[in-house]
Amino acid sequence: MLYLLGYFIIELLASIKLGITIGFGWSVVWVLATSFLGLLLLRLSPYAIMDSFQRLGLERFNILNAQNAAISYVLGAIFLIIPGVFSDFLGIILLGYTIYLRIFTKMPQEKKFKKGDDDVIDVEIIDSTHSDNTRS
Repeated sequence: MLYLLGYFIIELLASIKLGITIGFGWSVVWVLATSFLGLLLLRLSPYAIMDSFQRLGLERFNILNAQNAAISYVLGAIFLIIPGVFSDFLGIILLGYTIYLRIFTKMPQEKKFKKGDDDVIDVEIIDSTHSDNTRS
């Protein structure tokens, strides 16, 4: 509850600061434009999520990156729909994280062992009981 109150206070202060800086009319344009962009991105979200999981199938993503890309995309679009400057800032950060995951992350390669690799230990097992010991 305390976090929600802090969020609303930061949102109010940021929106007032933007309104003072660029004016009330441009603030309304800002809110309408980001809400429209958020609605458009949310409407296209099934395609973005499908693309993330197709990358998973092509072995470009692991399951955690696909999940993070899908969640950050949807949350970023929702934050853009919410009117306010701070929520728009959070939405842009989440969408930037999605872009980062799509462009810069790669599937980690598995380490292949080669003959003579330092990580392989060669062991010989010698049986301690010998069959040629006969008692007379």
